[in-house]
Amino acid sequence: MIEKERGKRAAAAETVWLFGLHAVRDALNNPRREKLRLVVTKNAEAKLADAIASAGLAPEIADPRRFPVPLDPGSVHQGAALEVKPLDWGSFDDIVLRGEGRACLVLLDRVSDPHNVGAILRSAEVFGARAVIAPARHSAPETGALAKTASGALERQPYLRVANLGNTMERLREMGFSLIGLDGDGAVEIGEALADHADRPVALVMGAEGPGLRERTRDLCDLLARIPASGRFGSLNVSNAAAVSLYAVSQAKPE
Repeated sequence: MIEKERGKRAAAAETVWLFGLHAVRDALNNPRREKLRLVVTKNAEAKLADAIASAGLAPEIADPRRFPVPLDPGSVHQGAALEVKPLDWGSFDDIVLRGEGRACLVLLDRVSDPHNVGAILRSAEVFGARAVIAPARHSAPETGALAKTASGALERQPYLRVANLGNTMERLREMGFSLIGLDGDGAVEIGEALADHADRPVALVMGAEGPGLRERTRDLCDLLARIPASGRFGSLNVSNAAAVSLYAVSQAKPE
């Protein structure tokens, strides 16, 4: 109980610095996003003028040579950074079950690279997934680097961090989802797997590059599917594999 309360307090105190013109503009325009502090150069202020006005947040004007924001070295901030609270997407059940058409989710098993997760969020938004779900530990948190790679998708595509991915998979199965794990040695091709399950909502389960899916995650999948490759040694990174799989979901029809 004490640890749980500590976790709640830590989450309440957590903030994120978003950076880059695109990520900052989308966050400023998002009414769901709690905005705390905006730091911009004069040049960036002019480019973001409409978004700043709509957000009603007074910017701090900074010297581009001494940008006073705690960003990682090498971060391409383009003269704009916004301190925010992580997004609260609301009820898990509402997110998973709401919407029209076939429900599709992307589950990430310890994918820790923020650039991969950002790219996956972007693909999930393009192809109409309802959420990207990852374990709270050992996966990429909501960061400026993730938001910049997502190119605005972080503001619109739910990114849900859950306590236990395996338990979440079991819950999704009870909700009627087919759990399809992506694996290079999968027994069937992704298109065939999706056609066989086209009458049910689907959760695509993807592992980290290198380790792939953990043993329990693999065991909880209804089946393992592969993306067909023409070359013997060809392979895709997890963000590209997610994009291909999400496209396959959009094209799947019952056989």
